[in-house]
Amino acid sequence: MRSSTWAQRLHKKREGKDRFFKEHPQSPIPPWERKAFKGLSYYPVDPSYRFELALHEYAEKRLVRVKTTNGGERDLVRWGEFRFEADGEEHTLQAFRTDPDAGRLFVPFRDETSGNETYAEGRYLDLEPEIHRTPDGRWVVDFNEAYNPWCEYSDAFECPFAPRENSLRVRVRAGEKRLAS
Repeated sequence: MRSSTWAQRLHKKREGKDRFFKEHPQSPIPPWERKAFKGLSYYPVDPSYRFELALHEYAEKRLVRVKTTNGGERDLVRWGEFRFEADGEEHTLQAFRTDPDAGRLFVPFRDETSGNETYAEGRYLDLEPEIHRTPDGRWVVDFNEAYNPWCEYSDAFECPFAPRENSLRVRVRAGEKRLAS
């Protein structure tokens, strides 16, 4: 995909999300705060945070129980891992499935921006096979698409924490930032 087309698609997606958050009845922004909502805050789109990676799928899938924001727990299936280099270091991210029969991968992560510039408990990437698979079977892992879980915007939502093993030792200055107060 050409860089300009990719960036345009990303900007259009962000504009749509802002509209949804401001206007839709199912928005995670509480109704009394929507009138003042000016849109989400993002890092500038940066192609250096977009990777095409092989998924190193595990032969034996393991159920992992992670804590959630309301003190509960949620089960995820550890499906495989992505390996990549950023800031001159090798990194690994675990990819999960919330439903073993679905093709979608869920990649919750924390990084050195968590708790300062971004949501403290981490951000998420959702990888859809129809959108994020390349013709050669690799996955597009684009941190420009990283988003905050809805519990960043309202306590009414329960969100899984990013597992400790998905804590990156690098600042990922891509995707969604904390909501400006």
